[in-house]
Amino acid sequence: KKRIRHHIFILNQVDHFRFNRASLINVGFLESGNDTDYIAMHDVDLLPLNEHLDYSFPEAGPFHVASPELHPLYHYKTYVGGILLLTKQHYELCNGMSNRFWGWGREDDEFYRRIKGAGLQVRRPSGITTGYETFQHLHDPAWRKRDQKRIAAQKQEQFKVDREGGLNNVRYRIESRTDLSVAGAPCTVLNILLDCDTNETPWCTFG
Repeated sequence: KKRIRHHIFILNQVDHFRFNRASLINVGFLESGNDTDYIAMHDVDLLPLNEHLDYSFPEAGPFHVASPELHPLYHYKTYVGGILLLTKQHYELCNGMSNRFWGWGREDDEFYRRIKGAGLQVRRPSGITTGYETFQHLHDPAWRKRDQKRIAAQKQEQFKVDREGGLNNVRYRIESRTDLSVAGAPCTVLNILLDCDTNETPWCTFG
C-alpha cells in the first residue's frame, strides 16, 4: 500500500542445530543480492496491524519499527528485536550479527552493542497511538522448548560481545531456493543449512 518496492526472503533453517536467528539474518543479507539497498530484519511471528508504521528507507540510521513502546512483550529501552530496518551499508558497518547465539534470544541485545559501537543511533516510530496493540505476536515458547534453554557455557557467553564474528564468518549452504509471488511482490524461500563449530559453540546442539 505504501508502494515501497520490496522482496520478501523467508529464511528457513533446515539443519539439526538449534535455532540461530542472527545467522539466518546474515544469510538473508548475503543472499539478497545487489539490487536491494536496505533490509528489514523481520520476525515471522510479529504481524504489524497499524498502517501508519514506517517501512521506508532508513537513511538516518537503524529504524526500530517494533519499538519497546509498541511491542506486546519486550519493553526495555535497549531492545532492537522484532522488526529493525537498516541500510546495507550500516549492516556491513556492524559486520552483521553474531553467529554465536544458538537457541532463542540475546542476539539482538548483542546487536544493539554493535550498532552503538559503529557510532549509529537507533530511531523509533513517533505518533503511533495503538500502543501494545500495534502488533499481533504469534510466538509460543512451548513449540520449541529446546531453543528456550541456556546450556553449558552458553549461560556465561550470552552476555559477551562478539568482536570478531558476523557477516565475515557465517557458514551455511542453501539446500533449496523457491521463488514465489506474495500480493504481487517477489518472495524467495531459502531452506538453509547452517554449520556449527561444536568446539567453539557447543551449545548449538542439544542433549
